[in-house]
Amino acid sequence: MKIINLTEEYEGNYFVCLEDWSDKLREAGNHKEHWYRKMKDKGLRVKLALNDEGKPVGMIQYIPIEHSFAEGSELYFILCIWVHGYKKKGVGNYQKQGIGKALIRAAEEDVKKRNAKGLVAWGVPLPVFMKASWFKKRGYVQVDKEGFFGRVLLWKPFSDDAIPPKWIKARKGPESDHNKVTVTGFINGWCPAYNMVFERSKRASLELGDHVVFHEINTFDKEVFDEWGISDSLFINRKKVNTGPPPSYKKIKKKIAKQLKSVSD
Repeated sequence: MKIINLTEEYEGNYFVCLEDWSDKLREAGNHKEHWYRKMKDKGLRVKLALNDEGKPVGMIQYIPIEHSFAEGSELYFILCIWVHGYKKKGVGNYQKQGIGKALIRAAEEDVKKRNAKGLVAWGVPLPVFMKASWFKKRGYVQVDKEGFFGRVLLWKPFSDDAIPPKWIKARKGPESDHNKVTVTGFINGWCPAYNMVFERSKRASLELGDHVVFHEINTFDKEVFDEWGISDSLFINRKKVNTGPPPSYKKIKKKIAKQLKSVSD
């Protein structure tokens, strides 16, 4: 196994988070690619772990925190770290082999060379993707949290004068119309899972007719993100929908239809 910087050869794998075998990820559209084309000149860093056959089995992507959904300065922010973990799909299960540790060490060394004062990550308290406990074992310390069961913000400072980051809070919510069902999709583009939810909700809204209005809010534009304080999210009327793990198209359509019934009645 070796760690490399992303090259053009592996961009296709990267755009689908190493799951090029997945039909579901095709629903995510090409938002990730568009995001990458714009972000690669803004400091985006991507590293891949390759197996002995030269196939990507793990990845980490991180950006200057000024372009993330957290507040900070002179820091880099880990958007995600992922090691392929499907036993009978794609390249197979490569988790629990030290690849994640190797990726985060490589990222830490990289940002130190770029004179960053620390590396920031987000995590969840549950034992799923991006576990907060995994980062804590790597020396990351929690500095902020969203709600009681929400995402936590962690960091590892490399300089004594580094300033701890904090979450950017939601500044306002979407509007609704008493005569229609309003579906609001916030999309940044960085994550195929979020992109998939966005595309599914947009398709379901269009299929359910004129009494459903779909609003797209592209938060890649920093001014738009600063206005809302929301990066990637889905709202039906003013109620936020849980998007982790990504709900199926059928489930999203059912949720919208339920609200549509109350409007029709």
